[in-house]
Amino acid sequence: MIPLRDDNPTSIPPVVTIGIIVLCALVFLWQQTLAEPSATMAVYSYGVIPTVLFHNDTLPPDIARIPPELTILTSMFMHGGWMHIIGNMLYLWIFGNNIEDVLGHVRYVCFYVLCGAAAALTQSIINTHSEVPMIGASGAIAGVLGAYLVLFPRAHVLVLVPLGFFTQLMRLPAMLVLGFWFVLQFIQGGLMTPGDEGGVAYWAHIGGFAAGIALIFLLRGRPPAPTPWQRRGPWS
Repeated sequence: MIPLRDDNPTSIPPVVTIGIIVLCALVFLWQQTLAEPSATMAVYSYGVIPTVLFHNDTLPPDIARIPPELTILTSMFMHGGWMHIIGNMLYLWIFGNNIEDVLGHVRYVCFYVLCGAAAALTQSIINTHSEVPMIGASGAIAGVLGAYLVLFPRAHVLVLVPLGFFTQLMRLPAMLVLGFWFVLQFIQGGLMTPGDEGGVAYWAHIGGFAAGIALIFLLRGRPPAPTPWQRRGPWS
């Protein structure tokens, strides 16, 4: 399922969400200007490498441009390709504005960074000796999805569902859309993909999602008043 938009309005401008999207886009465009081997070196310099993060190994001096701990932050703004960044930014645009609306700008920044850090650490702990660098905002955005599931389970999301040669537009409750997303991550990451392989960092998604659920209870303060799309049944 590909989400296109939700029916969950906000009361404040999502300046942080827009800022993150713009920053990710600028960093990605910078990556596109790099020729090999500089592009690969940038990923190793600013991506999270578990074995380096836990000080089992070190990078060569010409690649180790920042402390390993700082790569937890820099990795959140880098992406591995056009589909990677487009998919991430689409999810952030649809669901991030509502979490920013609930938390406010400052707490939302803290929430986003903490979810991204939890995601990177979860993937790293799975295999502390992995030499595969991790980049992308997926883990932090997974935290946004976890928080959205807690706060707005009955908000409706317009999704595009591929059905072979055909596609179908459907309005589904967020509970179903995001629940399906998490189950898919757990099956592909927890059961099918070893933690030491490259590709999609499924365990980062799982860790970020869990962190988002936990952190939203700590950071949201007083729960917002129920809205019409929260009060009505999920299929109404």
